[in-house]
Amino acid sequence: MSENTFAPIARQQESRTLTPLDSNAHVVVIGAGAFGGWTALNLLKQKFKVTLVDSWGAGNSRSSSGDETRVIRSTYGANEFYFNLNIRALQLWKDYEERWQRKLFENKGVLWLCHQRKTPVVDDSIPFAQQHGMMYEELTRNELAKRYPIVNAEDLSHAWFDPYGGLLYAREAMQTVQQAFVQEGGTFIQAQLTPGSINHARMQSCQLSNGQSLIADVFIFACGSWLGKMFPEILGSMITCTRQEVYYFGMPELNAAQYESFPVWIDADGHDWYYGIPGNHHRGFKVGVDKRGEAFDPTHGNRVLNTDVLHGARTFIAHRFPGLTNQPLVENRVCPYENSPDGNFLFDQHPEADNVIFLGGGSGHGFKHGPALGEWVTRCLTGLDQIPGDFLMR
Repeated sequence: MSENTFAPIARQQESRTLTPLDSNAHVVVIGAGAFGGWTALNLLKQKFKVTLVDSWGAGNSRSSSGDETRVIRSTYGANEFYFNLNIRALQLWKDYEERWQRKLFENKGVLWLCHQRKTPVVDDSIPFAQQHGMMYEELTRNELAKRYPIVNAEDLSHAWFDPYGGLLYAREAMQTVQQAFVQEGGTFIQAQLTPGSINHARMQSCQLSNGQSLIADVFIFACGSWLGKMFPEILGSMITCTRQEVYYFGMPELNAAQYESFPVWIDADGHDWYYGIPGNHHRGFKVGVDKRGEAFDPTHGNRVLNTDVLHGARTFIAHRFPGLTNQPLVENRVCPYENSPDGNFLFDQHPEADNVIFLGGGSGHGFKHGPALGEWVTRCLTGLDQIPGDFLMR
């Protein structure tokens, strides 16, 4: 498994083309998170009949899309597909923000704090940034310390500043997507769904916890951390859930604005990969650790912090941002990551049912891609694009 979401992801060349959906198809999408919600909305725009199902609703506190904010950044090492997907997503986030008159994106920029002279996750993305005219700015250690005096830069080599990235308002965004889906004619059902039996290479229906049977032509399972549990024999060892802790620390009262205006940041130490999203509606200085946590049950797991993980975060904060030493913990979250073995997304057909689609494996970096991924998945389902081999089950 990839240790963190900020490391480059390898790609292969094989691909697969799906049989295009019939124009009259009824599609059921299970999961109203970043993958399912955006896919349902894009399919609806293509005039398909679409039903979206979620047990607790979009942006719920159990989901991977349920925290306040997420990072949006294009930096993926030498992986041009993800870079381009994010560029498209960034434009779509802005377009939807204007269309819905709802603040979804804050262009705070993304600051990469580099420990070594060579940092592949950033350096190998620079040619793509140049192609798009979205160049990053390199800062020497001295320039970094001068521009951002709250940072202890003594053990850093340099930094890169991506002025085009920033933060997304995650929970609000997914609730807005669900509302738009319904307003545009989609059907949303809040209920637990159980996959139906497979006969003659097709799943005819699924059962809902409200007693209804849901019949459709195609079922797209985009249920995040629950995907491996819903299909344990096929995906149980492929899509696994870990608990990732996020902390909101109070800021010094004399210069809180200096911390709130700080960019989104990533400490590229190659081990823990601490990152942060400051300035979210005055909620605090958000700090997360991207190193994979312990196995987690997204339904029954308690969202209670691990004191050892918190201690590690406090130790890091005291070193990297000395002004936050001994500041109080004002909030915390437990974020479930649905991890694929290599960090790539999963998009493939059920091996025994050609009308059942798996869509998942966000692996902690999927949220930002949501609008572009939903658009691209729709293109694949209508025969206009192919699925890269890295997204297929192996």
